[in-house]
Amino acid sequence: MFKSKVYAVDEAVSKIPPGATVLVDGSGGGVNEPGYILAALKKRFERYGSPGGLTVVHPSGMGDGQGGGIDYLANPRLVRKVIGGHWSWCRQMQDLAVTDQIEAWCLPQGVMSHLLRVIASNGPGLISRVGLGTFVDPRIDGGRINQRATGEHVRLMTLEEEEFLFFRAFPIDVAIIRGSVADEDGNMTMDEEGLNAETLSAAQAAKNSGGMVIAQVKHLAARGSLDPRRVKVPGVLVDAVVVCQEQRLSFATECDPSLTGTLRIPGGQFPLLPMSARKVIARRAAKTLQEGDIVNLGYGMPDGVASVLAEQGQGDMVTFTLEQGHIGGIPATGSDFGMVRNPQAMLDAGYQFDWYDGGGLDIAILSFAEVDQQGNVNVSKFGGRVAGIGGFVNISQGAHRVVFVGTFKAGKQRQHFSSDGIKIEAEGHARKFVNKLEQISFSAFYASKRNQPVIYITERCVFELGPEGLVLTEIAPGVDLEKDILAQMDFRPGIASTLKMMDPALFGSPVIAQSTVGACS
Repeated sequence: MFKSKVYAVDEAVSKIPPGATVLVDGSGGGVNEPGYILAALKKRFERYGSPGGLTVVHPSGMGDGQGGGIDYLANPRLVRKVIGGHWSWCRQMQDLAVTDQIEAWCLPQGVMSHLLRVIASNGPGLISRVGLGTFVDPRIDGGRINQRATGEHVRLMTLEEEEFLFFRAFPIDVAIIRGSVADEDGNMTMDEEGLNAETLSAAQAAKNSGGMVIAQVKHLAARGSLDPRRVKVPGVLVDAVVVCQEQRLSFATECDPSLTGTLRIPGGQFPLLPMSARKVIARRAAKTLQEGDIVNLGYGMPDGVASVLAEQGQGDMVTFTLEQGHIGGIPATGSDFGMVRNPQAMLDAGYQFDWYDGGGLDIAILSFAEVDQQGNVNVSKFGGRVAGIGGFVNISQGAHRVVFVGTFKAGKQRQHFSSDGIKIEAEGHARKFVNKLEQISFSAFYASKRNQPVIYITERCVFELGPEGLVLTEIAPGVDLEKDILAQMDFRPGIASTLKMMDPALFGSPVIAQSTVGACS
């Protein structure tokens, strides 16, 4: 007679031992997050004081910025160490990191995704070029993001006279994963999820480490009733199934079959961006795209490019992809980021990063927070916060061309846009083009070494990466070079011998195309 693997959530989390290394898989904004289990783990610790001293590992960012996700575990007695790929969604855990109450590390999301497969195969670690020249490089910070982070997770090595980084493998004691349906034997499908993440690799890594796997699902099925072709994680890898009937697709969206691939909806008219710095930047970034490009759009400002292409009737000229594993479709925004409407395919994240690291992306359009004179970029640590890097390093190093986008200055600024260009009415309070970065997330030296074309686009001007660093190549109409650009930077960049004027059409009223954005991109 078989024993059901279905447990009450309190009973499931009681199996997590003190001092365990706990891997939590999912993505930010509640997408594929096993939040029901995390909340129960928090409640158990508050009641019994156990399990404490955990090491928490999460390849992607998780949370809602208001205490959900990884922030359920934000207690320095519950957690002693965190290795996270992205931190921006978990503000409370960030606070513990910046005040040195926990040991805090940040490694590239793609590295962590691949490392799970190495752990599953009982390998010693991952050898990769990803992170060379950035804060992940042990010659800089080695992935440490506070003073409490001691020891070593990354080592420099040389093979065939080429430098690589070696990321050491470590055992996973518990993997907490999420799916849609599981049967009584623990076989789990993910048909109603918006991404696959590293779910299978996480389960394999834990089981082959001698650990356990706890799976959160929305529905329970009878033993033997699931189509084996739909099973994403086989029951032999699952120790406990927890049912959460209130499970949502994300914090923002209860359910949407167009985001799970089960329903293809008409494209319709994509919402127009209002006239703003963001729209100017998105329009200029869209001009860097070529017909047939395979594209990755980063979180935040880059997603405006999809809207601009739709407005121009060019929604099908490129194929969008996301590091979470999607090919084609229209990337979702906000806390639904990580999902895609009308995707063509949904891969496991590890396979997507295989493709990215090997040069599968024609172009990446990514945000920047700070840029220095050499052309290095910081997106991961600034203003007293630890944002982390997610897939940024894999994407920016692997793409054939890179475009960084962001406003010229940070903070509230008033700018008027018209067909005559820009009129700056009030300056932002913080500079983004600075002498020294808090952290190097993108290495200009490594990019130059590989002859990678790099462009930096703002609403006031455009820079390119030259042999000696940043070079100003374009300026917006209505902007004064000395007063509005050079005087607002910590350094004087190189200036192109022929300084071009940005196209005035970037700053004018939208010309709305009559075509719609289909699901073919």
